[in-house]
Amino acid sequence: MAPPTLISDTQPWKDLKVHVEDINKTHLRDLMNDSERCKSMMMEFDGILLDYSRQRISQETLDKLFKLAEAAHLRQKINNMYNGEHINSTEDRPVLHVALRAPRDSVINCDGKNVVTDVWKVLDKIKDFTERVRSGSWVGVTGKPLTDVVSVGIGGSFLGPLFVHTALQTDPEAAKCAKGRQLRFLANVDPIDVARNITGLNPETTLVVVVSKTFTTAETMLNARTLREWIVSALGPKAVAKHMVAVSTNLTLVEKFGINPDNAFAFWDWVGGRYSVCSAVGVLPLSLQYGFSIIQKFLNGASSIDQHFYSTAFKENIPVLLGLLSVWNVSFLNYPARAILPYSQALEKFSPHIQQVSMESNGKSVSIDGVPLPFEAGEIDFGEPGTNGQHSFYQLIHQGRVIPCDFIGVMKSQQPVYLKGEVVSNHDELMSNFFAQPDALAYGKTPEQLLSEKVPDHLIRHKTFSGNRPSICLLLPSLNAYNIGQLLAIYEHRVAVEGFTWGINSFDQWGVELGKSLASQVRKQLNLSRTKGEPVEGFNYSTTTMLTKYLEAKSPIPSEPCTILPKV
Repeated sequence: MAPPTLISDTQPWKDLKVHVEDINKTHLRDLMNDSERCKSMMMEFDGILLDYSRQRISQETLDKLFKLAEAAHLRQKINNMYNGEHINSTEDRPVLHVALRAPRDSVINCDGKNVVTDVWKVLDKIKDFTERVRSGSWVGVTGKPLTDVVSVGIGGSFLGPLFVHTALQTDPEAAKCAKGRQLRFLANVDPIDVARNITGLNPETTLVVVVSKTFTTAETMLNARTLREWIVSALGPKAVAKHMVAVSTNLTLVEKFGINPDNAFAFWDWVGGRYSVCSAVGVLPLSLQYGFSIIQKFLNGASSIDQHFYSTAFKENIPVLLGLLSVWNVSFLNYPARAILPYSQALEKFSPHIQQVSMESNGKSVSIDGVPLPFEAGEIDFGEPGTNGQHSFYQLIHQGRVIPCDFIGVMKSQQPVYLKGEVVSNHDELMSNFFAQPDALAYGKTPEQLLSEKVPDHLIRHKTFSGNRPSICLLLPSLNAYNIGQLLAIYEHRVAVEGFTWGINSFDQWGVELGKSLASQVRKQLNLSRTKGEPVEGFNYSTTTMLTKYLEAKSPIPSEPCTILPKV
C-alpha cells in the first residue's frame, strides 16, 4: 500500500514555492496601481463586500492556489463534510455544524438519518421553553419571573455564545427584546469568576444553564455545583428543578445532579465544541436573553454562508478565497500570525472566539493520516477592535514583524451619534481609520517621501514605513443578528478550507488532553496534602517546590465554609 501523499509533495505546492520568488520582486504599492487587478479581487455576496486586493498576490498566484485546492481535493472534502461522512477520522465522527442552522425542510443525512429533523426538534423545544420563561409562565420556586441567566460552560461552550451575546447587546432590535433581562457567562474555574457572575443577582430570579456534553467537564461541573449551592442555600433543595437546566447528552448524570431530564437540551457528537454556538449550547441562553426570533435570524445568516460555501465556484467563494490566502501567507510567505481587527466595539469578543476556532482546529503537526508535516500548519490569531488596537499593537504591525490583517468594517452603526459642529459622525470617524489603515500597511512611506516633507535626516529611518504588508477587508452592511451569523460562518468555513488544504484534521483537539491529565494528578496531591498532611511526592523538583510553597500559604481546606459567595 502506497504511503499517504502530503500536500507538500504535490506539483502545485512546489510551483507555489517557486512562485514566491516572483512575488518577492513586487510591492503592493505597484500591485495596487493596477485597477483591473484590484477590481478582479473584490466580490460581493448577500450584502457583504470582500476586498482582497491588498494581498501579496497576482492573478497567477490565485490560479496556482486553485490548482493546489484541486490537488488537495478541496471540493470533495467540502462535499464529504456536508454529506455526513466521518471526516473527523481520529474520533470517527461526522462534522455537521452546518446542520444546526439548516432550513427545516433540508435533508442532511448522517449514517442513514436526516439529522435536520433532530435539530429542529431541539430548536422547537428551545423556542417553547424560552418563550415560557420570557413570558413569565415558567417562574422560580418563590413564584418570581426568571429574568437573569447564568450560562455555565467553558471553551466552545463559552467563547462562541459570548461573542454573539456581546455583538447583539447594542443592536437596537435585539436590545429591545432583551430589556429587563441579564445574561452572564461563567467559564473560569477561578472562584473570582463565580463571584463576579453572581454579584448583584438574586437567586429567586436567576436561571442557571449548565452546558456540558458529558456532564463531566471538571471546570464546568465544579462551577455548576458552586451555583447549585448558592441557589440551595438561599431557596432550598427543591429550587434546583426550577432554577437549573442543562445542555447535555448525559441524562443520567443530569438527573443525578438534580436537574429534571425533561429540562435537558440535546446536541450531538457531530457538533465540535468550538463549532457549537448554533446548537443548544448557544441558542438556549441567547434565546432566553433575546427571544428565539432574534436567534433564528442569526441562524439564517449562518445558513446563507453555508449554502454559499457549498455551492459557489471557488473563484467567487468567500470562505474558500480567505482560506487559500491564509495557506499562502502561512506556508509560502512564512507569516505565522494573523490579526483580526473588527472596527466595531460590538465585535470585541470575536477575535477571542476565532482564536479557538482557528488555533484549536489547525494547531497540528501531523497530517490526518498521522504523518509528520514538513511545513508549519495553523496560524497565531489575535486581535482587538479598532481604534483601540491602533494605540496598542499596530506599531509592530506597521514597522515591526509582517502580520497579515483582517479588517472588518460595518456600513451602518448599531448606535449612530453625530455631534453638532463635528466634521463627521462618530461612526465616520471610526470608519476613516478602517479605510486608512489597510492602505498605510500596503503602501508604507519611503525615505524619498519623507525627504520631500523636509523630515530631518536623523528621523528618516525612524519614520520610514516599508509597506508591502498584506490585509483583507470585509465590509458588512450592518451588525444585526443575520450579519453576525454570516460573519461566524465565514470564519468557520475559512478554517476548514485551511485544514482541508494542509491535509490535517481540523476537527479533533488532542492537544488539550495532556494538561488536563496532569492536572488530575496535582488535584489528588492537593487533596491528600490538605486533608491528611501527606508530603508532595511524584513530581519533578520544580513542580514539587512550587506545590510545597503553594501549600504553605494555608488556603482554605474543603471542610471550611465557602466565603466567596455574596450573601443574599
